Amino acid sequence: MLWLRIGTALFVSGALLWLFGFGGMSDIGQWATAQQRETQNALAGGLRAVRAGEPGAWLALMVLCAAYGFFHAAGPGHGKLVIGGYGAAEQVTARRLSVLAVASSLAQALTAVVLVALGAFVLGWGRTEMTNTADRILAPASYIAIALVGLWLVVRGLRRTRGAASHAHHIDEHGQCSTCGHAHAPSPAQAAAVTSWQDAAAIIGSIAIRPCTGAVFLLILCFGLGIPWAGIAGAFVMGLGTASVTVLVAITAVGARQSVLAGWSGTGAVRAMGLIEVAAGALIALIATALVLPLL
Repeated sequence: MLWLRIGTALFVSGALLWLFGFGGMSDIGQWATAQQRETQNALAGGLRAVRAGEPGAWLALMVLCAAYGFFHAAGPGHGKLVIGGYGAAEQVTARRLSVLAVASSLAQALTAVVLVALGAFVLGWGRTEMTNTADRILAPASYIAIALVGLWLVVRGLRRTRGAASHAHHIDEHGQCSTCGHAHAPSPAQAAAVTSWQDAAAIIGSIAIRPCTGAVFLLILCFGLGIPWAGIAGAFVMGLGTASVTVLVAITAVGARQSVLAGWSGTGAVRAMGLIEVAAGALIALIATALVLPLL
């Protein structure tokens, strides 16, 4: 188990070093941007085919939308930051975190639909007003919300660590006090219950505030061409394409956390979970803050 934890830590450290120290993130971002551009060009032809009623045009358009969502998520993004950080910090299962990843991507698509629908039919906005709202108002709001999620993880991790330290001499491997028989700190099993609806709402909300730019453009074009349902369906399919990447991030984060904590129990596990939560929350808050400052 010790060698497994050491190996996992080395692998994660090496991956982070390549991503942020040797330009790995930049290389991935450039590749994803190029693929997005090609897919976006193909989307224009797909929309014309749908408007003309060509056979198979809807299916072809949805495939392009899914591909765009995948390439969009493959580059740097705030959704992966939240999902990955939360998966590393909390005793959430891969299945539950994957559901949160899918729900967050679909909620992001819904935000794009609501923005364009309100802009086009209620406020009389054009493309410039809609994209400015998404980039100058909703994007900073999303990053601020993500930073707050990170700070909340830090606070909760500190509380967990302090609680475990305060009762370390009186707590057994099940998290119960040997003197009074009550649980003064959560056991690993109880910690899994932390993934409440409040956490889910915070994660989904912080990601969904900022709509996908590609979905906004698609909806604007479809509304202008008189095929709004194609745009709405395409936006949600883009969300599923995005989710295919964030689900992978979720599974990887949970697997890495479980490998690191394998064999830990009692107060040692609670303290380790608290420290990981503090570190993950601080990283989320710092990255989100760095992203929002240039936009303010």
